Amino acid sequence: MSKPMLKLSGISKTYNRGKSNEVRVLNSADVALEPGEMVALVAPSGAGKSTLLHIAGLLDTPDAGAVEIGGKDMTGLGDRKRTEARRRDVGFIYQFHHLLPEFTALENIVLPQLANGVGRAEANMRAYDLLARVGVAERADHRPSALSGGEQQRVAFCRALANEPRLLLADEPTGNLDPATSDQVFGALVDLVRSTGLAALIATHNLELAARMDRVVRLQEGKVVAG
Repeated sequence: MSKPMLKLSGISKTYNRGKSNEVRVLNSADVALEPGEMVALVAPSGAGKSTLLHIAGLLDTPDAGAVEIGGKDMTGLGDRKRTEARRRDVGFIYQFHHLLPEFTALENIVLPQLANGVGRAEANMRAYDLLARVGVAERADHRPSALSGGEQQRVAFCRALANEPRLLLADEPTGNLDPATSDQVFGALVDLVRSTGLAALIATHNLELAARMDRVVRLQEGKVVAG
């Protein structure tokens, strides 16, 4: 039996907001994703979805609990090793595309590959292939300002998968789009995830989009429960 691609065990996180004002966001939260599985994370704003994603993606550390990616315990890694693991294993997508404005769509996908040691020719080929998969290959030479919101987000999807991560984490990836565009763009994301076989944890307020994933989990009083 294969090991979960992502396993969070007993994750707790408390923020201090002034004297005698502690806010416990996560309280012994557990969740696991199998390879190839898409899981929707649903909760109201402020419930801790972003915190959970940041801990899962090694951008933040929990006060207690363990983070495993691909069966490897990431909890005690130092900053350099965490950065290497994040670059190698994890792709991130946010509500806003955060593309570099001075670079073209293609270049935005090539740059993370170059930083990861991939040669330029290979990086260009992979970038074009990813853009073609989400239907925007003809926009490869356009800068973000010349792209529509839906096109910008599709390019952001491609950038997140540029280094062939094993785990994709997305925080409201279509939350900044109108309903029709959101549906189309999310369909492109589903196709991309299914074709690569990676595990994906996707935070969303959109229950219709959540229903298109393999299962739904919710954050409730700092714990992850079945949706």
